[in-house]
Amino acid sequence: MYQSELLQIDLKGLQEGTTTFTYTLDDTYFQTLESSEVSGGEIHAVVDVKRVQMFWELEIHTEGQVIVPCNICMDNMDLPIQAENHLVVKLGKEDNEDDDIVTVDEEEGILDLSWYIYEFIVLAIPIRHVHAPGKCNAAMMKVLEEHSTDRSSDEESTTTVDPRWEKLKNIKF
Repeated sequence: MYQSELLQIDLKGLQEGTTTFTYTLDDTYFQTLESSEVSGGEIHAVVDVKRVQMFWELEIHTEGQVIVPCNICMDNMDLPIQAENHLVVKLGKEDNEDDDIVTVDEEEGILDLSWYIYEFIVLAIPIRHVHAPGKCNAAMMKVLEEHSTDRSSDEESTTTVDPRWEKLKNIKF
């Protein structure tokens, strides 16, 4: 079972300078977050925390692969990702996020990176993710072909169509 305290950093306990943390996040991490975008994967995250007086600058490098559904056949697929992100943290009266600065309760002084790393991973996923040509689920591709607009338009009666709409039929996604 994934334990969220593994991704918690005690900011007040860090010395001036840079401290590096490394994490390996697996299927359990994604299942614990109950995300709909990513069902699993293996991500290696390296977090460099630089303390400068009462501010902390985090450089977060994530790299690995995630499991997401293919946009065409909806079968799961492995998708490699890599991202570099920056986060600035300060201590304050209560937890909040303003602009590009995250404020952590000064009484507690603990930054939980679980959700931030997940957001950075999701932002690294391209909008369109599909299997390589020929790798989609064959049964689903057959169903899609049967219900495609090209086939159904062949079976329609031969009525006159506005030529502007006729040109749109040639566009394929």
